[in-house]
Amino acid sequence: MQIKDWFSRKFDFERSGEVFPGTLERLRGTPVRLEELVKTIPPELLTKRIEEKWSIQEQVGHLGDIEELHLGRLDDYLARSKAVRPADSANLKTKGANHNCNSIQTLLTAFRSARLQLVTSLENMAGDLLEFYSLHPRLQVQMRPLDMAFFAAEHDEHHLAKITETYRSLTK
Repeated sequence: MQIKDWFSRKFDFERSGEVFPGTLERLRGTPVRLEELVKTIPPELLTKRIEEKWSIQEQVGHLGDIEELHLGRLDDYLARSKAVRPADSANLKTKGANHNCNSIQTLLTAFRSARLQLVTSLENMAGDLLEFYSLHPRLQVQMRPLDMAFFAAEHDEHHLAKITETYRSLTK
């Protein structure tokens, strides 16, 4: 089964706050799952591209890059902004980062550090703020921080699946 393009996915944010602890665990667990996923991949395959799609290493780098957006959106919630900041739909940060020239360990460490900051910030967020709604500019839906956390976890899963798909394609 082919993985649907991230920007064409639709999301339902009708979750209650009771799913928030599980969502935090998904976010907290992504660095470990990512490290497990890539540790057995031969180094020469980590930077290989298929049809100009991102390499495995670029996928890993992108996950680290996007943490800045998640943390910025938490700042938007703290400021009680009407809308959270938009993502760079062209992924210019990832495209310009040249992640294939870094070591995989450097990328994994950077992601782990940024993710810890995100999870800690979400855990420390006041309860009433978790229910504050701001507009997500691309989706044009109102989202709470707990919805944003779910959205981030889904984004993680998307890229973990893309890494698996890329690796399988490279080893056929």
